[in-house]
Amino acid sequence: MEQRIFHGNFSPNDFARALLGEFDHGNLRAQQIGNDQEIIVQIVSREQSSAGGTTALTVTLRTVEDGIAVQIGKQSWMGIAASLGESAFWALRNPWNLLGRLDDIAQDIENLQLSDEVWSVIDKTARSLGASFELSDRLRRTVCEYCLTANPVGAPACIACGAPLGLAQPRTCTNCGFVIKSSDRNCPNCGKLI
Repeated sequence: MEQRIFHGNFSPNDFARALLGEFDHGNLRAQQIGNDQEIIVQIVSREQSSAGGTTALTVTLRTVEDGIAVQIGKQSWMGIAASLGESAFWALRNPWNLLGRLDDIAQDIENLQLSDEVWSVIDKTARSLGASFELSDRLRRTVCEYCLTANPVGAPACIACGAPLGLAQPRTCTNCGFVIKSSDRNCPNCGKLI
């Protein structure tokens, strides 16, 4: 499950509305479950879809300090695989059968890209709300390891005891927004080299 953290002044409802607006039409149905602190958006194939196999995807939107954590679950794709298998079977029997299954194949390919489309909507919504992967000003404090005094980010030494603060400076992963330690070489959330 992939997770990203967006820092800014917004709520899970802002992202949920964008997902519902984008995916609650055509062969897909989207529904929202939860409260202001944590919302789950489920995107599933309609029961009586006109084309393609069935799929399901869960998006969790959770409030974190000064932002939102977005996590997308693993997509259910067995229905898509079955539909593609059926298309292949009919093509083997008679290649002209592919013409009658073009809508099914196109819908299956679109459903396979559902996770990427969800991230695209989330990223577009985050940009429109002014979100970023950067730490908010309120979280930009460095705690001295020796006396536990809060210091402004970028301060070379503790304002209380004078100890060096270089290794205590907070930062975030430029790929997913996860708050990381200065000593980390790879992001513990997404694994990207920093």
